[in-house]
Amino acid sequence: MLPRYRTALTIAAIGFNEGYRYVDWLLTVPLLLVELVAVLALTRKAQSRLLWMLVPASILMIVFGYPGEISSDMATRTIWGILSTIPFLFIRYVLFVELTKSLAVQPVQVRRTLSKLRWLLLLSWGVYPIAYLLLSFDIGADGWVYKQVGYSIADIIAKAVYAIIIYQVARTKSFIEDPSFARVEEGHAGEKAPAASRR
Repeated sequence: MLPRYRTALTIAAIGFNEGYRYVDWLLTVPLLLVELVAVLALTRKAQSRLLWMLVPASILMIVFGYPGEISSDMATRTIWGILSTIPFLFIRYVLFVELTKSLAVQPVQVRRTLSKLRWLLLLSWGVYPIAYLLLSFDIGADGWVYKQVGYSIADIIAKAVYAIIIYQVARTKSFIEDPSFARVEEGHAGEKAPAASRR
């Protein structure tokens, strides 16, 4: 009799292609890292150094994770999971260290937001390996469901919430560097008020 996790993987493979999620990650994760490095406004040399570390590592993390994700063999899944974890831990370490370093040179108005972003990255990215490991606990088809729910929650936090924070940081910095942005936004808000009052 097959272990329950193999049965779950077989059932899941009939109705769901895990490749779609990995293709999405292959596109969005490097882009999110590029956005983060860009909003830190580091020197060009520092930005280039970070991107050459983070983008290849993110691609390796996703490429290594996929063979294990689709495998019904526990040994294969474990080996590829470990290989994927190496660049995963490297990325988390670099991001946390670099974000911490950058706080000293960031405007006071965005330091607290960037500090929160460090913890958001650590916590949200930490969900992915946990979800990946769920099928290893022989909990049947429920494990596959929990894994997909975990991935989806982590995606919402690590992408949507992350993007909103990045937008807030970029917006605040724009106002600080060029007050005309704030005046333009105030002008738009003033234009909307009469229209609302006429209703």
